[in-house]
Amino acid sequence: QVQLVESGGGLVQPGGSLRLSCAASGSISSINDMGWYRQAPGKQRDRVATITSSGSTNYANSVKGRFTISRDNAKNTMYLQMNSLKPEDTAVYYCNALMTPLGSRSWVHYWGQGTQVTVSS
Repeated sequence: QVQLVESGGGLVQPGGSLRLSCAASGSISSINDMGWYRQAPGKQRDRVATITSSGSTNYANSVKGRFTISRDNAKNTMYLQMNSLKPEDTAVYYCNALMTPLGSRSWVHYWGQGTQVTVSS
């Protein structure tokens, strides 16, 4: 059973920082691309940042210069360092990973359960 578990969300004041973590566990053969997505109330889930297995990154324009995505392949963990947070960053943040389960040759997208980030004074 393959799982993605996010952690690190919480309440922070505007201008503050937060670091999210996403740990993959279970019978995993390999992990390819990973990414962070967020969904605010009443809105669609949008891509925040992605990172390939080799470390190449892409960011949504709204978070460029403020957020940094990274991964530790040895720990099967991805991070999102969030600085200069704004109220509009408030959302549930979800981890996504393209992975191959053990015994399979197929790539499958997995989602974490989400972690709430609230930016408010």
